Amino acid sequence: QVQLVESGGGLVQAGGSLRLSCAASGRTFSTYAMGWFRQIVGKEREYVGASSWSGGRTYYADSVKDRFTISRDIAKNTMWLQMNSLKHEDTAVYYCAAAKNGQWVSPTRLRLMGTYDYWGQGTQVTVSS
Repeated sequence: QVQLVESGGGLVQAGGSLRLSCAASGRTFSTYAMGWFRQIVGKEREYVGASSWSGGRTYYADSVKDRFTISRDIAKNTMWLQMNSLKHEDTAVYYCAAAKNGQWVSPTRLRLMGTYDYWGQGTQVTVSS
């Protein structure tokens, strides 16, 4: 079992930055691929980006590419989402997720919610325009 806890959300003006954290506990973090998703009330949860199981590769949705950066410290069991140049449309609850056997998960599958086995409770990000 893996427990994930997000933190770092809050209110920020458009153009500003926030850094979200995802702390994992419970099992060996190093074999899990990790992802970030977000959800607006009334809409489906959408893919933001992901980290390979080793942390060596990261992938992003087109909507956040060049603005968001994912990093990961395997030893600290922590992943971060650095969000820059925030826009009002980035307002959402942000979730981190973990996928078992991450070394066998393709970048394409990392975009899918069903790939992930564990989810955090989410953290609210609000960007004022």
